[in-house]
Amino acid sequence: MSDDFEQRLAAIREQIDGLDDNILQLINQRAACAQEVAQIKRATVGETHFYRPEREAQVLRRVLANSKGPLDSEEMARLFREIMSACLALEEPLTIAFLGPEGTFTQAAALKHFGHSVKTLALPAIDEVFREVEAGGAHYGVVPVENSTEGVINHTLDMFMTSPLKISGEVEIRIHQHLIGLAGVDLEQVDTVYSHQQSLAQCREWLDANLPSAERIAINSNAEAARLARETPGTVAIAGETAAQIYGLDLLARNIEDEPDNTTRFLIIGKQSVPPSGHDKTSLLVSTPNKPGALYHLLEPLARNRVSMTRIESRPSRRGMWDYVFFVDIAGHTEEENVQQAFTELSSESSLFKVLGSYPVAVL
Repeated sequence: MSDDFEQRLAAIREQIDGLDDNILQLINQRAACAQEVAQIKRATVGETHFYRPEREAQVLRRVLANSKGPLDSEEMARLFREIMSACLALEEPLTIAFLGPEGTFTQAAALKHFGHSVKTLALPAIDEVFREVEAGGAHYGVVPVENSTEGVINHTLDMFMTSPLKISGEVEIRIHQHLIGLAGVDLEQVDTVYSHQQSLAQCREWLDANLPSAERIAINSNAEAARLARETPGTVAIAGETAAQIYGLDLLARNIEDEPDNTTRFLIIGKQSVPPSGHDKTSLLVSTPNKPGALYHLLEPLARNRVSMTRIESRPSRRGMWDYVFFVDIAGHTEEENVQQAFTELSSESSLFKVLGSYPVAVL
């Protein structure tokens, strides 16, 4: 290599070292500010919330709006989430319950939303995640609510009918499903595929084409599927890369999901109400007597007050035969005037009306 090349390289490395020193100093200054915030909050009278979902969403939006590259928006958001996570841990370390076991996509969603400076608590069922947060054993919980190809997770919706918890955030994860198993396994000898029923459905076409004779067994989680594939000869699992790493399995086939844009949405559940962030969503649960035009009259106040409905799902109410409740997402926050007016009118038309929470729209 020429002397000129080495000189240019040395100059750039020196510049990088200087930038690293500045970054280190600025991150520690930010952490010191976080400690000062904690002291101020602890000195106040009344209930104190150290984690502020609306504030974190505002920070991320501002960072992404000001970022000019070359790092892409998703990578920049990930970096700043980790910085905020580490700073928040200086104020109050958070415990986050999630649908386990270790290695599930729900754990990945928890870490994406809260960063890696939290303690994650794996629980075996969605209702146990709700109960752990209600009992105060975890500050927040993360539960799946819908998949872009397979629809809603009914158990999560059903829990909101009786739970006092509120939705305080949402996070979306691009789902990449992999066929995993022990090293050297012969696919022609595989007789069983383990996975969660949603993952089996998301990979139906690939399985039909590549493992048509293998029995498909649905179990509680993809991580549990990975454990079974490790311990049971002649079996494989469909799971994410994290589960393969945890259970020491090889990736036999990558990205076998039928839809390349397969995405799952998760909800953050907690006890606190979230103030407006500037770009929010509100979820509610409503019901009406079964009569002609009932659904129209139930939703008409939203249109009249210029409130955009982004999703609606129906579930049996369990209060009587053919009685249903509707889960509705709207754009906006309950503190906005037009949303308040729409909800006042909507509640008068409903036999059941419950706001599940207003929260920031997912940032990447």
